[in-house]
Amino acid sequence: MSLTGLYVPLVTPFTPTDELASDALEALGHAVLDDGAAGIVALGTTGEPATLTAAERRRVVDICAGVCVQRDAQLIVGAGSNSTADSADLLADLDPRAAAALTVVPYYTRPSEDGVVEHFRRLAAVNPVPLIVYNVPYRTGRSLGADALGRLARIPNVAGFKHSVGSIDDATIAFMSTRPADCAVLAGDDLYVAPLLALGATGAILASANVATRAYADLVTTWRDGPTDQARRLNNRLLPLSQALFAEPNPAVIKAVLSAHGRIPSPHVRLPLLPASTQATTSALEAAESISFREAAAVGGSLA
Repeated sequence: MSLTGLYVPLVTPFTPTDELASDALEALGHAVLDDGAAGIVALGTTGEPATLTAAERRRVVDICAGVCVQRDAQLIVGAGSNSTADSADLLADLDPRAAAALTVVPYYTRPSEDGVVEHFRRLAAVNPVPLIVYNVPYRTGRSLGADALGRLARIPNVAGFKHSVGSIDDATIAFMSTRPADCAVLAGDDLYVAPLLALGATGAILASANVATRAYADLVTTWRDGPTDQARRLNNRLLPLSQALFAEPNPAVIKAVLSAHGRIPSPHVRLPLLPASTQATTSALEAAESISFREAAAVGGSLA
């Protein structure tokens, strides 16, 4: 499969009484596709899947799948755990409308690199759709070197990576220079999207794009098609927004901004997350307003 462009990991909107806000989720899906996203990620970390019931997770996927079918867009579904057997069961039950499964490197148990490779080899062999390896060591406690990343990239039915290592480190540079041509790398760190795109990433999965989809879609497209000086300017203008949105645990600030903009019915997040502070919300709203103003003043919809 082709994994290019911007994919938005949608928040899961709740009502003020903690119910799933289905209509708001569907509207968000259509809105991000209207603003240039190539697809949607359901049940990514930003969607708070760990605090959803099984019925709520199914409903979220069904809504997102319906939007993607209507819009001829790709749906990526987060599925997997730190148990290989349980992950295989989850993937076997994946909605057939999904184009790929975003599957995290096994967390907490901290397996060896060989164990991680074997985990994905087993899952890729039985999964009905391609896998995207979610490499996020600051959440999993398991970092991977360039050799292990290369071995994962060569497993049949592994379509690519969401690469979120919190930096551009030696392993990233080595892997990006040697990865197979048919292996997609999607930037997953909002603050490091530009350098990873410059190294050859094919696209991005960015939580900040819930708030400013068109600007981040333009950023990905401009790094791909040029001019690169405009891509650098785009990135520099978006950095304050990403920093503000991640000032407190994701997705609390994002939800606060979306609620203030009237796009979701409440800023509610579920414990152990807490609602965004007033200070963080105010800073993020100011950053978002700055981006919106520049977009409105830009020629052709880019932040030139």
